[in-house]
Amino acid sequence: MNESLSRMLRELRLGGMAETLEVRLQEARASGLTHQEFLELVLADETLVRNDRKIDRGVRRASFRDVRRLEDFDFSFNRSIDRAKVFELASGHFLRSAKDVLLCGPPGTGKSHLAQAVGHAVIRSGAIVYYRSIFDVVRDFLHDEAMGGEEKVLARYLKPDLLIIDDMGMKQLPKRSGEYLFEIIMRRHEVRSTIMTTNRPLEDWGKLIGDVPSASAILDRFLQSAEIMKITGRSYRLKNSEKKSKGTKAPPGSAAEEKE
Repeated sequence: MNESLSRMLRELRLGGMAETLEVRLQEARASGLTHQEFLELVLADETLVRNDRKIDRGVRRASFRDVRRLEDFDFSFNRSIDRAKVFELASGHFLRSAKDVLLCGPPGTGKSHLAQAVGHAVIRSGAIVYYRSIFDVVRDFLHDEAMGGEEKVLARYLKPDLLIIDDMGMKQLPKRSGEYLFEIIMRRHEVRSTIMTTNRPLEDWGKLIGDVPSASAILDRFLQSAEIMKITGRSYRLKNSEKKSKGTKAPPGSAAEEKE
């Protein structure tokens, strides 16, 4: 490919086509492709690159704590998880009806992984996703409220097709947390979808946020048409730590083993 053609492709922002054009030209000569077949191939290359870049931008914008995928999740470890339901959520159909989802269960059972994996999957379908832990939510509002920018931070939470609020119940939240969370849930209710994860019973939410009326109002709206997935069983993290412990066990007959 000559320098002039390469420069024009870059100027037209056809980087994907520029990367594969030389290979496609050789393929066209070797296989005797028609002009239309050749054009379809190079346009497919450009489309693929653009889609990959779009997904990368969506994942960065989502601000996931970890980039998780469903194919990395060990469903065999925990039979209490409805695999079919998880993949149904990953299809993104629930976004069209602005349905909410609550994942509840003990720590370490995969709630955060599943929530982020569903988020990653719907980004691939074109949805805008935003991930925050409940502590991030409160910090965001406290900071922007002090700076006079509460409407700006609220807009960040209202815009996404899917908002994921993780870790509800890890510890008690600061004052006014209930107000912030209620504002988000109320404004998104029946307009945009929200996924929340919690490791505490719903009746404890009033104590967690220090505001029983706000907790009741939040749950009243959120649970109205929410999909509730209860997860039980052992902790994945404990399983992994057990594996590491076994993997680092002292060799037979060593001084370290004698001390154990």
